[in-house]
Amino acid sequence: MSTSVLRAPADGFASTFPETHFDAILVVSFGGPEGMDDVIPFLENVTRGRNVPRERLEEVAHHYELFGGVSPINAQNRDLIAALRTELDTHGIALPIYFGNRNWDPFLADALGQMAADGIERALAFFTSAYSSYSGCRQYREDLFNAQQEVGKQAPEVLKTRAFFNHPGWIEANAHHVQTALAEFPAGERVHLAFTAHSIPVAMAHACRYDDQLHESVRLVAEAVAVGPGDTALVYQSRSGPPRVPWLEPDILDHLRTLAEQGIENVVVSPIGFVSDHLEVLFDLDIEAEGVARDLGLNLVRASSASTHPAFVGMIRSLIEERLGTRAGRPALGRYAASHDTCPTDCCLPGTGRPSPWASG
Repeated sequence: MSTSVLRAPADGFASTFPETHFDAILVVSFGGPEGMDDVIPFLENVTRGRNVPRERLEEVAHHYELFGGVSPINAQNRDLIAALRTELDTHGIALPIYFGNRNWDPFLADALGQMAADGIERALAFFTSAYSSYSGCRQYREDLFNAQQEVGKQAPEVLKTRAFFNHPGWIEANAHHVQTALAEFPAGERVHLAFTAHSIPVAMAHACRYDDQLHESVRLVAEAVAVGPGDTALVYQSRSGPPRVPWLEPDILDHLRTLAEQGIENVVVSPIGFVSDHLEVLFDLDIEAEGVARDLGLNLVRASSASTHPAFVGMIRSLIEERLGTRAGRPALGRYAASHDTCPTDCCLPGTGRPSPWASG
């Protein structure tokens, strides 16, 4: 068992293990309720320490009520893990896969506790977030550190795979789903392509590369499906927090209204900021955005997220192989090199804004 001091993963702590030694994979995600009785306790976990009014919790709880109190995120992550298990087995990678969430069962502390009981000493974590931000990366690292402290000295070391916003597999998976959505329209018709991501406070965005990375993913996918920059846009959804705090804009609903004013009739919406079609995607896009589009007379088709697309699952496997030292090269498309494995200690700070209590990676 390593005797190194436990710290947040990927912060450059001194390990006693060889660089390429890992004996497990840990999929790290946001979590979500799986019944109405779970909803308010889940939302209390999400907002703990942030003084969110009870009325706001009840308002968001109504979103879950529309879906029977069940967020699809846990089931989607289990499907992803099953697909990854097959992918790893096919390529001779026998590492066990564990699953831990920030806000709901299975919690990270429970996952690390089980790993410790199973004799796992050093794990490689995959975060279900493609982009660098406080909520999508650093906060997960803090969550893992807190879980290590809860488990104690037997807790495994945990490092992370790199951000994958420009990995060929990420771009291929999203481009395939966008192309499928575009095919819903007759050939030759003009179609506007709106990419959505979770909005974050502007101050937080200034402390990370979230916005830059999103714009690069958007550019790469649009290029792959041969839609010109004049017919694409990056917009945001799921804004929360007090109105006086500026967040990234424009909002998807405002953007749809602008498109209608410009006489555009056909729109594909791609949730490129998200790995799976979890509840925020379903509510914000399939209910709210679809309703606004219908009222405006827009023809809206929503593209799927990456989900369990084979290119995305293969990408996760390749990221694991990079860290195991069994894959040459670090593939990355476009203007930026592959992201770092070890995060600088001052990267992705919260800024003066608060992270969204609903950000789900």
